[in-house]
Amino acid sequence: MAKIVVTGINGFVGYHLSKLLFERGNEVIGIGIETQLNANLAPFVSEYIVTDLVDSFPHLPDVDGIIHLAGFSAVGPSYDHPQRYINGNTAMLTNMAEFYVSQGKKPRMVVISSGAIYDGNQPMPITEDSALGFTSPYAVSKVAVEDQAKYYNQRGLNIVIARPFNHIGPGQGKGFLLPDLVGRIEELPEDQHEIIVGNLATSRDYTDVRDIVRAYVMLLEKKDTQHLIYNVSSNVNVKGTEILQKILEIKDRSDVTYRIDQSLVRATDIMKIQGSHERLTAETGWQPEYSVDTTISDFINY
Repeated sequence: MAKIVVTGINGFVGYHLSKLLFERGNEVIGIGIETQLNANLAPFVSEYIVTDLVDSFPHLPDVDGIIHLAGFSAVGPSYDHPQRYINGNTAMLTNMAEFYVSQGKKPRMVVISSGAIYDGNQPMPITEDSALGFTSPYAVSKVAVEDQAKYYNQRGLNIVIARPFNHIGPGQGKGFLLPDLVGRIEELPEDQHEIIVGNLATSRDYTDVRDIVRAYVMLLEKKDTQHLIYNVSSNVNVKGTEILQKILEIKDRSDVTYRIDQSLVRATDIMKIQGSHERLTAETGWQPEYSVDTTISDFINY
């Protein structure tokens, strides 16, 4: 039984990741800043450690692997707190990596970056060699973390980086397209049939969170990967209008219409983003298994 640490375990991704690790016979140790472990994680987690990774990494010398989810991850607030994002995200990796540099046992580490660091104004699909776009303090912080990973690999650690594109799936909280659209439809008064939305004309590469965490685990288990960086994406782009239409079909709400609120439309929105998972597939055999239709249905029924 391998002993695996998951940082930032209490989030949306942490639940699905911990469940999968447990089902594959691993012992899961969770790290979070929250005072208690989320109750739905209890069946999968053997130990929960409360700590702020910006300040320090806990004493865990005897572990086999780490999947580092923790970090400041919302793009919007990073504009208001740029240095907090850059300092915080890099400090977490420094503290974790420095601890294991000093240990005899070097666990395999999967550090989670983001597909949001790519420049959207370039040919699609985006590969790991595509141009980066420093479009937010969040993106800057993630690129800095990737550079740290390169440095610590030179110091004897075994780090691989995953760049996931848009997450989607059961249990996702508000602030993202799918839960926001479903929430607005469900909150409509009986005598109203119109929801207010932002720009639904943009296309994004949505990958089911259960496929994403499976990619993380496969990268964790394959300790001799040939590259440092791997995209995790569906290689399919879907418009926001298509997401809404699928929701309305599943919920049998053909009566619902929508109106665009221009204040919710970002002038800098890229119209189309699509990632390539060719490198990941070639080395691990990973393929997305959940269609967008299945994901939306599972989210609604969650």
